[in-house]
Amino acid sequence: MIEAVQQAHALTGEAVLAQLSVTPAEGLSEAEAGRRLAASGPNRIAQKEKTRVWTVLFHQVRSPVVVLLSAAAVLAALFGEIREAVAVGVVLALNTVIGFTTEIRAVRSIEALRALGTAEARVRRDGNVRRLPVEALVPGDIVLLAAGDKVPSDLRLIRAANAGADESSLTGEAATVTKSLDPVAGTTPLGDRTPMLFRGTSLVRGSALGVVTATGLATEFGQITRLIEEAEPAASPLEKRLTRLSGQLIWATLAICALVAGAGVLRGEDPFLMVEAAIALAVAAIPEGLPIVATLALARGMLRMARSNALVERLSAVETLGATTVILTDKTGTLTENRMTVRRVWLDSGEIEVDGGEGGELRDGPDPALDALLDVATLCNEATLGRDGHADSGDPTELALLRLARQGGRDKRELLSARPLLREYPFDEHRKMMATLHRDGESVLYAVKGAPEAVLPLCSSISGAAGPEEMTAERRQRWLAHVAALGQHGLRVLALASKRDTGPGADPYRGLELAGIVGLEDPARVDVPDAIHACRAAGIRVIMVTGDHADTAQNIARAVGLDMDGLRVAPGAEIGGLAGRDELEQVAVFARVSPAEKLALVRAWQERGAVVAMTGDGINDAPALRQADIGIAMGLRGTDVAREAAAMILLDDAFPTIVKAIREGRVIFGNIRRFSAYLLACNLSEVLVVGGAMLAGLPLPLLPLQILYLNLVTDVFPAFALALGEGEEDVLARPPRKPGAPVLARRHWAALAGQGLAITVAVLGAELLARDALGLDWPAAVTVGFLTLAFAQLWHVLNMRRPTAGLLVNEITRNPWIWGALALCAVLLALPVEVPVLRAALGLVVPTPAMWGVVIGCSLLPLVLVQSVILALGWRQRRAG
Repeated sequence: MIEAVQQAHALTGEAVLAQLSVTPAEGLSEAEAGRRLAASGPNRIAQKEKTRVWTVLFHQVRSPVVVLLSAAAVLAALFGEIREAVAVGVVLALNTVIGFTTEIRAVRSIEALRALGTAEARVRRDGNVRRLPVEALVPGDIVLLAAGDKVPSDLRLIRAANAGADESSLTGEAATVTKSLDPVAGTTPLGDRTPMLFRGTSLVRGSALGVVTATGLATEFGQITRLIEEAEPAASPLEKRLTRLSGQLIWATLAICALVAGAGVLRGEDPFLMVEAAIALAVAAIPEGLPIVATLALARGMLRMARSNALVERLSAVETLGATTVILTDKTGTLTENRMTVRRVWLDSGEIEVDGGEGGELRDGPDPALDALLDVATLCNEATLGRDGHADSGDPTELALLRLARQGGRDKRELLSARPLLREYPFDEHRKMMATLHRDGESVLYAVKGAPEAVLPLCSSISGAAGPEEMTAERRQRWLAHVAALGQHGLRVLALASKRDTGPGADPYRGLELAGIVGLEDPARVDVPDAIHACRAAGIRVIMVTGDHADTAQNIARAVGLDMDGLRVAPGAEIGGLAGRDELEQVAVFARVSPAEKLALVRAWQERGAVVAMTGDGINDAPALRQADIGIAMGLRGTDVAREAAAMILLDDAFPTIVKAIREGRVIFGNIRRFSAYLLACNLSEVLVVGGAMLAGLPLPLLPLQILYLNLVTDVFPAFALALGEGEEDVLARPPRKPGAPVLARRHWAALAGQGLAITVAVLGAELLARDALGLDWPAAVTVGFLTLAFAQLWHVLNMRRPTAGLLVNEITRNPWIWGALALCAVLLALPVEVPVLRAALGLVVPTPAMWGVVIGCSLLPLVLVQSVILALGWRQRRAG
């Protein structure tokens, strides 16, 4: 059995490979990897444990409503009301079960979301490079890493090119650690083990190829995690606002309770009756379903976003999405297909138009200049074309070059076998070039590719049909004109060059021989124009931020509809000068933008009061992603560092997915606002019914158990149904809400106060009507009031529509969950008056037809009144609009 390699840093790379029985060129076979996985177990660190059932249960038991119910049960027992005490206990248990069931499902849904974001690594198996889940790695796997990648397990380096790692998460040292291939002493401290890469750290520069020496808890990081106690996650701003709202209601209600109880005692009322009334008021005011339903709404929204390829990892991000006003979007792979294709090849002998497919011949006859270009395209390339049905792997531009080379009869494996790789010079952002060094017979060959403005000045000759020719100033200007011509057609341009030398110690970027230039195209996604149009209708500004040339960016902007308003293109260097000025709003495209300029652009828009969503995929995008209100990382081509800095991950890298997520964010906030207003209006009506009657000297109109039953039935299930709403069709046709806007604004409070008052008048009117007109005793009148309040609250869910929506067909009536909740609640309301045990426990009587007539008539009055007001508001809004 293959086990983790001990002190791999003290062994040579060859010795580690021999111990693990693997070669870098082929890697492990799938069969052998499967055997090792079964023996060593998955490459998994002891992650945060799933939320325990007992934790969720304790969260329910310690809630304010449970405390008040428990107090009610104790007081009832002390006053000799054993039946009521038992009934309170039963209702308490039911309320706790519902809350527990809802919360545990929401918690498990969020935990399931995290599993969607499983990290992957590039691994060579059976000679092919594949992307595998990190958990599938085993000792002996060959792993390929590029700058920005998170190290998936402990690795012994086999090859490294300018590799440097950030190991601060492991050692506490902030400085980048430069890596090498030479072994070090076995007693070397962890931070000085230069031939090793450790799980949990990041490769911040260069590239590396390593062999897995330890996985899971056997890694250095895994051993440290045994000692770490995990922190409790912080609540989102929305959760804090809801908690604060509930707390304010509780204190206000306790004050009312004290006032009512005190006034009753001073009038000589029975103390037990006053205590009972105070408890009824307290229970009536607490929206115990509010946090539960809010958690359900957020968790379900996160799952819906995940199904639409938007993985949101923080609840607070769900809330912020709906308020987004500016999207700073990358171009490549987000607005475009991210499948680069070579369209033009320009040699010294002229231009070649390339068929986008991979079939057919690239030329009619021998062409040494084309041969030189194809050699460079193949050798100076870190990508891998699929073999035996496996997927391609690597940068889209490099894959396009390999497909071009394949059309020209080149195979990377064969070419590397003839010209073995000696060294890599990774792409450098400052040089804008990369190079590879190869053994070619008795000499060495340097292959170079990069931005034309960087490569052309370093070329002293050109590959011609009869051999190298001198690069004169006139020729260099002609080549620059070719570059400009390709750029004006929206093509990305790369220059390819090479040179031969007698030894590997030369500067790879001096005295080059230009092979030619290639123009590549990454076409716009066909669904992006409609998505950008939807953003414009939603009041969201979309700005392209790219590192490409201005000409290339402008062509894509035209294709996707970003330049409809005549906005201009500006280089990234102008961002600093535009910050704080109105001219910033006139720029639709920023080209040639550096990571530092991206960060400055995010801050510039935030200073103007915008809520900024920012896309990114590289390690250098992490500061801007973290600074943005919503950092959006690419799931397919993004680095691990970028994904960790972001609040949302696009699993398909598509811009329309951002628009879908913003729509979902607006729907979620709208649902939360809607069911919050519904719950509070219902609870307010209960408070007004009890408080108003007691202050007016009337008998207690509702008993605590009756209120608890109503809250259990008419509050929770309709609120759940509102939380599951799909949202209005025109939700993206409205401007974004203001950042930091409260769940309920003043107009909402005014509306729910009026609605609560309407229900209160109907309930007290029904009770007085039953007592005075029907001649019923007070217990029978209370039954009428109980049923009137219950059905008035049920009908009230239909009042949650928007004023401009249709009276009969709207977002409420189209929600099937609403009708299911109404049907279920109607059945549950029939039980207390039909089942003797429940009827006795709640202090009800069997209603007569006359009593039912009063109940139905009075319960519908608030619905008619509120709908009349909504119709009037809708008519006024349509006239104003």
